[in-house]
Amino acid sequence: MLVLFVLCLSYHGYAQEYYIADVKVQGNKRLKSSFVRLISDAKQGKVLDSTVLEQDIIRLKRLPAVSHAYYQVFHSHDNYYNVFYNIEENFTINPQLNVYTTNDDEFAYRVGLYEFNTLGRNIAFGGFYQKDIFDSFGINLRTPFLFNNKLGIAINFQSLTTQEPVFLEEGIADYRYNNTSFEFLGLYAFNFRHRIETGVTIFTEDYDYLFGVTSDNVPQELVVDKLLFKGVYEYDSLDYYYQYTNGFKSTFNIQYVIASNETLPDFLIWWNDFQYFLKVGQKGNWANRLRLGLATNDDSPFAPFSVDNNLNVRGVGNTIDRGTGVIVLNTEYRYTFLDKPWFAIQGNAFIDAGSWRNPGGDLGDFGDDQNLRVYPGIGMRFIHKKIFNATFRVDYGYGITPSATSGLVFGIGQYF
Repeated sequence: MLVLFVLCLSYHGYAQEYYIADVKVQGNKRLKSSFVRLISDAKQGKVLDSTVLEQDIIRLKRLPAVSHAYYQVFHSHDNYYNVFYNIEENFTINPQLNVYTTNDDEFAYRVGLYEFNTLGRNIAFGGFYQKDIFDSFGINLRTPFLFNNKLGIAINFQSLTTQEPVFLEEGIADYRYNNTSFEFLGLYAFNFRHRIETGVTIFTEDYDYLFGVTSDNVPQELVVDKLLFKGVYEYDSLDYYYQYTNGFKSTFNIQYVIASNETLPDFLIWWNDFQYFLKVGQKGNWANRLRLGLATNDDSPFAPFSVDNNLNVRGVGNTIDRGTGVIVLNTEYRYTFLDKPWFAIQGNAFIDAGSWRNPGGDLGDFGDDQNLRVYPGIGMRFIHKKIFNATFRVDYGYGITPSATSGLVFGIGQYF
């Protein structure tokens, strides 16, 4: 039987303590039991503590390989008890798909394939191919639990090529933009909720003029080698129950970029994503994301923050503007119309709204009507509950601010 009363006794100051005889793992097939024990705080011989067990379960449910988990406690001998972690596994060989278009007949897509449980140890490995007028690709390796539940590494290589608008005083010029980069990150978790990433990226940016207006002050060809130092701090108190999410998460990113060419000067950039989720009743989920960010305020047509369909505002178009500051709010209500043991269908209604600071501008730009975009919309989610991140989404966003567009955004996984 589940001996919750035993745990209660230990918390109320009774002289006798209760210990863990063994940690047993059940229900897993591909996820290694040795890996589950490695990342768990509950260990053989340690004091039995329900708070530790509950945190281990939440940590397990955050793994791509786990769709659901729970624990049981059974008496072994004397004051020792066996802990059982029961796991329902996900299928973790996961296709990636993002498709986005607008009523201007823009069309772009990204496809990929990732294994999120390589070697049964929660190692993510895979790559993608992107077609956004030009061809792009990337390869990614991420092992957050290399030696224990604290230390890991990530290695990424990518070559991204897109047609990018550059906004000049005379008008808009379009450039072929390529970014080829190699990134190495160290990952460290202080505890159950707090973790950091830090590392370096070596990359080259290549701009080639295609068409549009020109300026004597802006080169038509530009190749710049850059060095990027990166830091990420994350606070995560999210809890998951299949397609539902509860809790709060904050992710702070800061980057310092050193350039080899004065045309693209060194700059500092930071942004913070605040996410809040609330389960509403039996079938509803309210989801929110607020992004705040600023960068060095150079009056440059190559500003780092972009307004883009697939990043922040659904229906707005593919990179329609740039800025040196950003405020974006995404809020949506998700409702589950059909919920089966392996499959669910959700509908959602959303509002995406954002504003940007113009390059070289001031904070008052955030209140400028020309910089404000508001896009309400509706969408559908088709969710396979036994495959990690197997949520096919389609959203239609309709702009209600001046000179707005509308468009469809398809993808794999929730938008945020």
